[in-house]
Amino acid sequence: MRMGRTWKVLIADDEPIIREGIREAVDWHALGMTVTAEAEDGEEALELASAHAAHVLLVDLNMPIMNGITLIRSVRKQLPACRIVIITGHDEFSYAQEALRLNVDDYILKPVNPGQLKKVLQSVRDKLEREAEQEKYLSLAYGQIAKNLPLLRERFGLDWIAGSMETGEIRERLQFLQLPPDPPKQIGIIRCPELAANQPLLKESDRQLYLFAVENIAAEWLKSRDLLMFRDGQGSIVVCLWQDARDTIAHDIERSVKDYLKITANLAFVPVTGGLTDVAAAYITCRKLVLKEAQITPLVRRARQFIRERYADPELTLETLAQSLQVSPVYLSRIMKQELGTSFVNLITQTRVNNAIKLLNSTDLPIHEIAGRVGYESQHYFSTAFKKTVGVSPNQYRRGAAFPKA
Repeated sequence: MRMGRTWKVLIADDEPIIREGIREAVDWHALGMTVTAEAEDGEEALELASAHAAHVLLVDLNMPIMNGITLIRSVRKQLPACRIVIITGHDEFSYAQEALRLNVDDYILKPVNPGQLKKVLQSVRDKLEREAEQEKYLSLAYGQIAKNLPLLRERFGLDWIAGSMETGEIRERLQFLQLPPDPPKQIGIIRCPELAANQPLLKESDRQLYLFAVENIAAEWLKSRDLLMFRDGQGSIVVCLWQDARDTIAHDIERSVKDYLKITANLAFVPVTGGLTDVAAAYITCRKLVLKEAQITPLVRRARQFIRERYADPELTLETLAQSLQVSPVYLSRIMKQELGTSFVNLITQTRVNNAIKLLNSTDLPIHEIAGRVGYESQHYFSTAFKKTVGVSPNQYRRGAAFPKA
């Protein structure tokens, strides 16, 4: 099959009469070729081959400065797709055999026979055109793959969380989909109750639009991270992260979805422990947490968010929180304990200690200043609460005596 492309040929021989004989021996145009350059030594041939991006090199083995073998090795590095035909004398045949091991296409004995030259060049041209045709189809295939990459990733993600693949297959598909080959650090789930598939008042087109907007919000908060995002069979958004997200990421996404879309988002992120096949177990754990999160009432959700945002205020108490939410302290205490499984005091203490741990890990601030920043007016009271929660004092923790329990 003729491609309509002209293939560039370089002739390298130290004898001008040989170069002229080759140039005049065949109808280059009929072969779909053109002689773009000639060289009389190997060094010049290498420069010209690179400069012209030659497709075919006709090379004499016995040339000055740089011999044919060295030239072929160098061309193979610079132009790996270049087709090479050796021109050799009878006394150089053993030399030519060495060149053949360098994956040259053919050889022609001197003096050059026009019929044989034409036959060899036709064969070389056919190989070039087959490769070009194959490259064209591969390019089209890659284009289709790139176009369908989101769909392919979603299909893979669903198979992955179903636990239906072995480690080798997972790694191969990760590589094919241009994702890291290692297990993700975390898996997260975003569930929006208002967008459930069984909501009769919401048109499917609107539901898809909202889900797309939620995905965009999540992607914006998770930007510059390696991630795989797809929807599971229940319409929730699943996120696999290859870098640990900060511990406020769920709250950040939840708040943005509420602010911009006016809908609720239930989120959870859990670590993936183990290998590639353990993602399915992490997904199940994460889904249970999300469903548990969905049972929390708006009042408790607001109370928890208030604590996350105002924990540094030493005046924050159960009474001031209840007053802000316009409920009684007794009722608020009871419903928080019922839904979160912990008291107001434990929740605010844990929040303050977790934020103190961040400061201990990332700054050289003195302990009394850290105490003030997380809502404690007394360093002694802070140290007591910290040791009760973590097991060691803030100073001991900073020296590496322990890691947090939560």
